[in-house]
Amino acid sequence: MSAPHTDVEQVEAANTAYYEAMERGDFEELSSFWLTPSDLGVDEEYHDPADAGVVSCIHPGWPVLTGRGEVLRSYALIMANTDYIQFFLTDVHVSVTGDTALVTCTENILSGGPAPEGDEELGPLVGQLVVATNVFRRTPSGWKLWAHHASPVLAEADDDEDEDDENGGSGVNGSAPDDDPLV
Repeated sequence: MSAPHTDVEQVEAANTAYYEAMERGDFEELSSFWLTPSDLGVDEEYHDPADAGVVSCIHPGWPVLTGRGEVLRSYALIMANTDYIQFFLTDVHVSVTGDTALVTCTENILSGGPAPEGDEELGPLVGQLVVATNVFRRTPSGWKLWAHHASPVLAEADDDEDEDDENGGSGVNGSAPDDDPLV
């Protein structure tokens, strides 16, 4: 077993490489980061791969996806419909216990869809803030993703809404929230 600080560095490198593969749209490389039954020493000829260390993925707004095939199909769909994506990871925290590692981070995402008909430029760029948890498992060939769960971060209130609160205009029927309607 390697030293704890080395494990953390290796997991952090695997996590970064996973996001870089997404940015490049490299489906083959991205697929290589996900756990396979053979990574766990399971003979797929005699065991259903879904029964061995099932991988799971939750993209923002999507249902739970389980099994390597379903998870990888979701990434193929995302890559086919996203012309540009870039991740700026912040608040990255890595915790390793034995052969399992947990990474939490904030994905500051900038993405662009297909260009409008006849336009050579990207479609409009959209920014999104997502918090993610990535669970890795140590395998003979390095750290592999076991689960990815990403949830959108709700936007904070606009300044206009804050001014309404200060001026007492955001309550029911324009009353301040502390006003007693029965008095």
